[in-house]
Amino acid sequence: MIFTLAAQAQTQIKGRVLDDQGKPLPGVSILVKGTSTSTTASNTGNFSISVPSASSVLVFSYIGFTSKEVPVRNQTEINVTLLPSAAELEQVVVVGYGTQRKEAVTGSVANISGEKVREVPAPNIAQAIQGRIAGVNISQTSTKPGATMQILIRGARSLSASNDPLVVLDGIPFPGSIGDINPNDIKSIDILKDASATAIYGSRGANGVILLTTNRGQQGAPAQVTYNSYTGLQTLFAKYPMMNSQELIALRKAAGLFTTNGVDESNDTDTDWQDLFYNKSAVVTSHDVGVSGGSATGNYSFGGGYYKNQSLIPTQQYTRYSMKASLDQQIGKLFRIGFTSNNNYNLSEGNQVGVYGVLSNTPMSNPYNADGSLKRTIRMPQDEAWINTNQSTKDLSDIWLNETRGFATYNSFYGEVKIPGVEGLKYRANLGLDFIQSNNGYYTGVGVGSTTATTVSTAGVGNSQTYHWTLENLLTYDRTFSEKHNINVVALYSAEQNKFNSSSMTARDIPSDAFQFYNLGQANGEITIGNGNYNLSGLMSYMGRVMYSYDNRYLISATLRSDGSSRLAPGHKWNTYPAVSVGWNLMNEPFMKGITAIDRLKIRVGYGQTSNQSVNPYQTLGLLNTRPYNFGDTNYAIGYYVSQLPSPNLGWEYSQTWNYGLDFSVLKNRINGTFEYYVTNTNDILLGIALPPTSGVASYTANIGQTQNKGWELSVNGNIFNNKDGWSWDVGFNLSANRNKLVSLASGQTRDEGNAWFVGYNINAIYDYEKIGLWQAGDPNLNVLEPGGNVGMIKVKYTGDYDATGKPTRAIGAADRQIMNVDPKLSGGFNTRVAYKGFDLNVVGLFKDGGILISTLYGSSGYLNLLSGRRNNVKVDYWTPENTGAKYPKPGGIASGDNPKYGSTLGYFDASFLKIRTISLGYDFNRDLIKDSKVRLRMYLTVQNPFVMFSPYYRESGMDPETNSYGDENAAVTNTYQRRFLTVGTNTPSTRNYVAGLNLTF
Repeated sequence: MIFTLAAQAQTQIKGRVLDDQGKPLPGVSILVKGTSTSTTASNTGNFSISVPSASSVLVFSYIGFTSKEVPVRNQTEINVTLLPSAAELEQVVVVGYGTQRKEAVTGSVANISGEKVREVPAPNIAQAIQGRIAGVNISQTSTKPGATMQILIRGARSLSASNDPLVVLDGIPFPGSIGDINPNDIKSIDILKDASATAIYGSRGANGVILLTTNRGQQGAPAQVTYNSYTGLQTLFAKYPMMNSQELIALRKAAGLFTTNGVDESNDTDTDWQDLFYNKSAVVTSHDVGVSGGSATGNYSFGGGYYKNQSLIPTQQYTRYSMKASLDQQIGKLFRIGFTSNNNYNLSEGNQVGVYGVLSNTPMSNPYNADGSLKRTIRMPQDEAWINTNQSTKDLSDIWLNETRGFATYNSFYGEVKIPGVEGLKYRANLGLDFIQSNNGYYTGVGVGSTTATTVSTAGVGNSQTYHWTLENLLTYDRTFSEKHNINVVALYSAEQNKFNSSSMTARDIPSDAFQFYNLGQANGEITIGNGNYNLSGLMSYMGRVMYSYDNRYLISATLRSDGSSRLAPGHKWNTYPAVSVGWNLMNEPFMKGITAIDRLKIRVGYGQTSNQSVNPYQTLGLLNTRPYNFGDTNYAIGYYVSQLPSPNLGWEYSQTWNYGLDFSVLKNRINGTFEYYVTNTNDILLGIALPPTSGVASYTANIGQTQNKGWELSVNGNIFNNKDGWSWDVGFNLSANRNKLVSLASGQTRDEGNAWFVGYNINAIYDYEKIGLWQAGDPNLNVLEPGGNVGMIKVKYTGDYDATGKPTRAIGAADRQIMNVDPKLSGGFNTRVAYKGFDLNVVGLFKDGGILISTLYGSSGYLNLLSGRRNNVKVDYWTPENTGAKYPKPGGIASGDNPKYGSTLGYFDASFLKIRTISLGYDFNRDLIKDSKVRLRMYLTVQNPFVMFSPYYRESGMDPETNSYGDENAAVTNTYQRRFLTVGTNTPSTRNYVAGLNLTF
């Protein structure tokens, strides 16, 4: 009877949920307030739910719409209309320690949603947003699986301190790699670009700020499971364009060199070493599963991910496991607590395997013995090379290996309390606790990689740990008075500490392959303990910010922040800097009401100062180094000498930025965009100063010099048509141009040739000769400008004087070197989405115009364009008496070392290109096939890197024109270019990927 009475007490409520256009809203959450009883609206917006009594209240909630509470009373049918939330209509953006309506933002803030991020299946966030945001230049630094990207916000401004932006994950400064964060966990990305926006983060925001907000559960929503997955094949984008056998024979003949074949060479042999080496294809796969939901007073989200990316290079691959958890809980009416935890474990393998040896082997070499077995080495005319094929590399996987294991855990906790009696006032404490560990181990067995079969084995280990904590105290006051005056005040005190330590050890002659790198103490040869590294640094900060708006017309934001850094000298540790920005929403003025074509028009102006203390700790101190002194065969001593002078006046490097912005929306919000112009002056540059040898000390660190960055940005997004006969079409593009220059150096110095820094020129400048053609027969100036030179050699620009007869007065020399700007004139990206009923087609691309692309494949530092025939040569159009219009010089001509004279100029290309990054075709099964509103399924097919256009480098080589190496990597000579330059080197080859994926929610 009790159960019967309880059942009779329940009342069944039915109804329908519609939007403001009268259309059904599927998936709306309906919760009986104060209970765990809930349901969701069907595909037609209908729902049914049992309530315990007439006094019950139903809460209707849906993302992007204002929640609504409806008392049941005596009703059995309730129909509800939900209105789009003001926050959704005005687009809320994260601005640091809070959010703002986009309409009220006065600084330079760009936003991209998590859905847009996931339009490009990518292992890390940087790759996913490349080319999507104006003024954010994201460049590829490596093509190895798991590699990170270089991110520059409005260009480089510092010479030796870091130019990396600050990454903030769920409100806490993030000390790890952005590649550690799973893109599937991202809800939104907000990028603060100008000083008026970044000043709230002080010195850490000097290079811009990337705010990452991860997915969280929805309060009052039932449990929801999501599964996102994709799997694809990676194929070779293009081989390195090396010569075949007949082409190399012709080159040797033209050079008159190496015409006698090596022992293992034959004119009737044509070996494609790249075919023997690369995997035919490689697999990339990603799987992410998550569950989220909430109760009447809280929400939760938990998830895990798996990602694996194989390489076309055998044994090379990257694997990542990730876990995320978040919880928010309201306690009573005043308190709220929560935490977020992001964890990942990753494994990089096979990064010791390279392609240079494969490319340099001559195609005339026969890799097989008479019995069909693989030779150990091949002998060319002047070189003997170890053979590295696909199968031989895989066979050696247990005795030739390099593994890096990384573990990181990033955790944040918060507690928030509303101050009773003062509406809009609350206190919040944030605590971040992070730990990062990296362990590298390598082992090379006896004779592996060596032309000598008895070369002893080697092994080594390297370990590092990072411990990081952040404590922030925030007091926030947010009120609106008289419906016109809105004020938001934030006060902050924070402290942060970072501790890093590392160690390494190497050993020779490991007694057994089974030991690999796990038992170096048993080595028969020498064991070397590497120099360990330890540093501890801290930062303390105070900050205040006021944001005020009147009648949503006149806007102002003002910030004052003080930072104290332990890295800087006593008396110079603290710096205080202001920032202020104002905005004017013209369309909210009465005199603009009659203009119907314009929906939004806002003018913004901002000024701010930020600082940079990103130098290594202890640069203020002098450094000692050791040197052994021998006194006979058995007597020796260790001496110490000064290697770096102390810098007792080392202070902050600081920047001042003016930013001018115009936000607009026209044609009933069909087209909207932003135009911005900025000027940033950076002073007191942090730089290591080289000293003359007579001082006895190599260098010291000081504040010297000044740089300037200025540029403009344009972003436009448009809705061509929306659901017209089932068709929808959205487009967007962005353009940006940045010009930086070095304004001054120390002590009035105008040039630093060793670092390629020149006052009045771009920070990224090459200092080299400029190729203007090839010397041709009959040119009267050849013997004057190039004494002893030959017809067909590289002709470079001459900057000297001419005599009365028009002849040069001297030979080409060091004074003729030119300063050439590497950076592009213009860069940007574009995207478009066309949808018809359940189908959608997405295209994302990026482009660059101008600048210099450095290719070490063609330049002299790569040793693959020797034009002598000693080794295999990149396929080029070279000069002969029958081919005088060629681009490349005569083989075997005048040389500088092993390379043609001025051979470095052969590696400079116009960096322009337009690349289609992804083309994706998807289908939403909920349109026609799946009627259950609780289940959502979308499947898609994607091709990545399908097309490259308008690229001089691609036209000549067939290769991907995106960079793949730092300047000191992946070349035979690695000290030709400073590391800050990005190059195309002999790295893992680029791929074209074919991916199939699905998104499932239930």
